[in-house]
Amino acid sequence: MEAQKRDEINLSGEEMSRYARHLSLPEIGIIGQKHLKASSVLCIGSGGLGSPLLLYLAAAGIGHIGIVDFDFVEDSNLQRQVIHGMSWIGQPKIDSARARILELNPYCQVNTFRTRLSSKNAIDIINKFDVVCDCTDNFPSRYLINDACLILNKPNIYGSVSRFEGQATVFNLNKDSPNYRDLLPEPPPPGVLPSCAEGGVIGVLPGLIGLIQATETIKVLTGIGNTLDGRLLVFDALKMTFRELTLKPSSNKEKIKKLINYEKFCGEVEESDHNIASLSIESISVHELKKLLENDQEGIILLDVRNKSEYDIFSIKESKLIPLKDIENGEAIESIRKMTKEKKLYVHCKSGKRSLKALGILKRNDIQGINVAGGIDAWVSNKLSNG
Repeated sequence: MEAQKRDEINLSGEEMSRYARHLSLPEIGIIGQKHLKASSVLCIGSGGLGSPLLLYLAAAGIGHIGIVDFDFVEDSNLQRQVIHGMSWIGQPKIDSARARILELNPYCQVNTFRTRLSSKNAIDIINKFDVVCDCTDNFPSRYLINDACLILNKPNIYGSVSRFEGQATVFNLNKDSPNYRDLLPEPPPPGVLPSCAEGGVIGVLPGLIGLIQATETIKVLTGIGNTLDGRLLVFDALKMTFRELTLKPSSNKEKIKKLINYEKFCGEVEESDHNIASLSIESISVHELKKLLENDQEGIILLDVRNKSEYDIFSIKESKLIPLKDIENGEAIESIRKMTKEKKLYVHCKSGKRSLKALGILKRNDIQGINVAGGIDAWVSNKLSNG
């Protein structure tokens, strides 16, 4: 932080009282607290990782906080996304997060960006902030954030979680620092690693990793301690162990000069919205499905393409489980063809995305089906009975 910018910052009497425990630390003190107030941090994602990170950065006195998110609060979020509450279900996450931050610390300036971060807007949004915190949960976003930070020379505080394990590190702190492409030069094939919805995550894990991200952010902004630059911290909640892996920048990598199509780079365009639309896949609502099940149960096949762990938690009584991976690898194609020979096929998943992908594959194998829009999420939110 520039000394001139910091010197122009004043702490009010109320702020001096609020941050008294920071001011008592020789490593932070008044100068460090002024650093924090003069700083700006962008949090991309206000879910499991973003929730604790935003709360503690606000409590620490970060002067300017930005939030990028396009999602809405759901009841299934509340097991781990602690910045949100019951009264915000169905409303934008960024509005919920902003309200909670200002309730916690009215001295924070909060700017929200209700949009999906993309190659078109990432540079403009990220360029406004000193530090970026990657709290996303997918590979296209991680590569996009990484590359934008490289182009703009912004530190990238990274975290990720899955099931019982989490990771955290600091990317691009200086010109000799590693970045996300040093950790993962190439994205894994689509579907190899399950999402949180598919694989699950223990609720406290994003809290632990998000707090580590918040700690590293404060250290970077105040210039204290040894950051995770060049070190990947891996936490195993079941064993309650931390491991540290060394990260080094590659000597022969190409310099990132522009942003690309990251969905394509990560192999996630085969069943894009555009391609699915071109297949003209028919959809029905969960209410229409409910009527069909009541009136013509014998004439239809209802296929659930989620994972078994999801199916075991909750399923529609009349559904048959065939996970998407068994359709993608071709193992289930012929059995589906046989079971739908004289019956009409309807396919659902959690939200409608995997079922569309399954139907796209089936259609290319001359098997016609209808998508259940909204999937189990819509079925539950509409309080439809289970058979």
